[in-house]
Amino acid sequence: MNTAQLNRDGNGSSNGAAAPARPPGFAFTVPLAFAVAATLACAGARAQDARVVREPTTPPACAVLLATADGAGGDDGARIQAAIDRCPQGQTVRLAPNNEKQGFTAGPLRLAAGVSLLIERGATLYASSNPLLYDRGDGRCGTVDAAGKGCKTFITVDGGQHGGILGEGSIDGQGGRTVDGKSESWWQLARRAQKEDAQQNVPRLIEVNGARDFAMHRVTLRNAANFHVTLNRVDGFTAWGLRIDTPATARNTDGIDPVSSRNITIAHSHIRTGDDGIAIKANQNGVSENISVLHNHFYNGHGMSIGSETNGGVRRVLVDDLSMDGGSSGLRIKSDVSRGGVVEQIRYRNVCLRGVKTPIDIASRYNPRASGTLTPRYRDIAFEQVHSVTPGRVVLQGYDAAHPLQATLRQVVVAGAPRQLVEHAKLDGEPIGAEGGIACADRFAAFPATPPASRRPQLSAEQARGFAYAEVLKHVGPAGAERVDPWDPLRDPLASGAGFSADYTVDPAAKADGARLFNSVQAAVSRAVADSAADPQGGRRRYILVKPGVYRELLYVPAAAAPITLYGEAADAGRTRISATLDAAVSGADYRAAFGAQFAAVDPAVRAMYDAIKDRPTVQTTGSMVVWVRNQGFQARDMTFENAYNKDGGDARAECTPASCGDNGVHAQMNVVHHQAVALQVDGADKAQFENLRLIGFQDTLFLKAPQPRGGSRSFFNRSYIEGDVDFIFGDSTAYFHRSEIKSLGDRSTSYVAAPDTNLRSRYGFVFEQCDFSHDGSANALRGRFYLARQWFHNQKCTPYGSVALPGYSCAVGEADGYQSPRGSISPGVLETVGKVVILNSRIGAHIQRGHPWADWNKNGTLPYRPAQFDADDFRANLRAAGIDPARQLGHAAAPDANAPPSPADIFLGEFNNTNY
Repeated sequence: MNTAQLNRDGNGSSNGAAAPARPPGFAFTVPLAFAVAATLACAGARAQDARVVREPTTPPACAVLLATADGAGGDDGARIQAAIDRCPQGQTVRLAPNNEKQGFTAGPLRLAAGVSLLIERGATLYASSNPLLYDRGDGRCGTVDAAGKGCKTFITVDGGQHGGILGEGSIDGQGGRTVDGKSESWWQLARRAQKEDAQQNVPRLIEVNGARDFAMHRVTLRNAANFHVTLNRVDGFTAWGLRIDTPATARNTDGIDPVSSRNITIAHSHIRTGDDGIAIKANQNGVSENISVLHNHFYNGHGMSIGSETNGGVRRVLVDDLSMDGGSSGLRIKSDVSRGGVVEQIRYRNVCLRGVKTPIDIASRYNPRASGTLTPRYRDIAFEQVHSVTPGRVVLQGYDAAHPLQATLRQVVVAGAPRQLVEHAKLDGEPIGAEGGIACADRFAAFPATPPASRRPQLSAEQARGFAYAEVLKHVGPAGAERVDPWDPLRDPLASGAGFSADYTVDPAAKADGARLFNSVQAAVSRAVADSAADPQGGRRRYILVKPGVYRELLYVPAAAAPITLYGEAADAGRTRISATLDAAVSGADYRAAFGAQFAAVDPAVRAMYDAIKDRPTVQTTGSMVVWVRNQGFQARDMTFENAYNKDGGDARAECTPASCGDNGVHAQMNVVHHQAVALQVDGADKAQFENLRLIGFQDTLFLKAPQPRGGSRSFFNRSYIEGDVDFIFGDSTAYFHRSEIKSLGDRSTSYVAAPDTNLRSRYGFVFEQCDFSHDGSANALRGRFYLARQWFHNQKCTPYGSVALPGYSCAVGEADGYQSPRGSISPGVLETVGKVVILNSRIGAHIQRGHPWADWNKNGTLPYRPAQFDADDFRANLRAAGIDPARQLGHAAAPDANAPPSPADIFLGEFNNTNY
């Protein structure tokens, strides 16, 4: 197979005959919005779609609707239909998941002419089980009677050009679910009708009537109550990469049925149903012609069929590169005198079958009780390179001597000694063989697995060993170029509770001498920094004992010559507390007024840290910390660092207003109640160690900042306590949390523990081992809707992910990050800050989402959106879905990425051996 165009002849004629007349304005080439790469050059086969067919691409979005339910339930029909009705032709209504909310439910929908519907990956559109919604007005929907056809179709398309149903998500007909107000499912109604020789009144899934150049791309259709896709009088239809999945026992659930339609291509799809995989039909509305069925896989079902209605005529059909694995019939033509007609110019090529009862099934007396004068006539039927690798029956049956089957067979093989029923048939070519045949060993692909509803990946034991304490902490350095530097903080005297000989003492009740005794922690640190700089052997660790008390101050620890250890006198960390109130929105002037005196007489290295903040318009997140550590090897034990912002019970301040943030939904600012207010920032300090530390805050409590944008430092927290509500452990360095409590506060309806922005090539981000993820017992926490993490997207102003419903919107890869509506750019550096968190052997409270603990960054359809990505494969798949080539635009080698370090770098989010409580 190559990538030449699907139709080399272009005019779709057979044996040199002129192509049928085209409607005015008809174009053979599918428009750009549904253009597709062709895959087969078939010089000798003139029977096929007359268009040049390319893989459908996605039109721009007119609206993005977010799911509001975890699964089926609710009623989304009105808002979906309203969005469709408002959508301009040539644009798309997108249905998108919203974290754990992935389901839409609706009754009958009508897709406006030229409008497309896209179901995004992870989202499912469920057909309601309420028969009243589908009823045509006479109360018959959901019943069995003699007439049938008493229900409306779930999705109907009437007329128009260039519409479609697209996306990586699913449409679920819920055929096996009990019908509302009934005791049977739709499928059970159909079986009862069969037993009673009656008709079921159940809804079809999708029906396209009188449309031109309609496309279906990559969407999954499952559990239809009746036919999945029916095409009536359609001129131009492309189905590419579909998955149709319904149990073998579900009656009358055909996959795709083109009826009196022309110029059809069904390619690269996987189909398993309870009836025909494809059934090409033609009724009184006219001929079905110019049809290509290429590179598909069928499973259970009744085969690749033509009929049973053929009275309008079926001609110029090409079936090429088909595998069929299971089912009752294979290549099938069926009709009878009640609905027969001319079936001609049919080509079957390069077909592999396995486990099919009747690999070739050409029957002209489909219903032996039928009556009428519409005699089936089958002529110019060609079978070439057809191989059934398992035994089966062959039926080649014309109607009578005056209306024989006319067929040619070449390289047709059925394993064993095939039973053959050959009647009224004129066969040319070669007899059917029992041996040889084309190679089929590698042709039977498994039906593609449906991604699990749970987004909670679990590591194997081998993978988990890669995140062991000693393994994580032995690597340090820039992302992708880490060096081995073993570090075992649990063997340090700090972790064992050893006593120290204090170089300096902080005691709020003592008289300070400015040399060894101090009333403020900052003063003691300032002196330690100065002494280490003046000491010829200044590398000796300096120990500072902090007596119990509340120290209302900021603490800045610069990159001094000596590492510094702060330790409390009492084992109760709450008795020794450094506390201040400071948040990101504080102005530089207010910051100077509140804290300037504290830094008036400090070491120049400390003063430089203060100076870096004081003249900012606002201090921002990177200036909102109470404790700021740049000291290599810094240690703290038995104390509390608290940012008291909003801890006094006062009114929370809104982060923005519609006027300041914009009231356009695509800007998607959170409904927040706090500004960022950091308790501790570890800023580029390697081997920072914390023992029995309490970190108190709300938003952004702990900031772990690497020395450069691509990583390179380590922090270790043992037997510690960290609390907050949103992104309260965040940053881009490596941090290991051991035997610690991580408490989510429920002052908001939504909470995220971590917001990592680890670089793609960094080996590790945040690792939690033997930790307790607890909550405060609040009503919000007890709802069970909080998250373990969302991967920080650097406050990006435009997104290439999902879809933004702004005319002309684009967000392309560029050297810098920026956005000027409706176009923006995103740098490779931001794309590669993927965020990594692994949780091992820990207890996770009921406040965390059970099935979906990892959140997206903002909402789909908004400018700062990025979906959760669990590993490097997700990362690359998301890029490709966004139209970004990782190799060409980011310089990545083909997967697996040769520029990345080995596993576990490929794991972004994961768990191992955790328990829920």
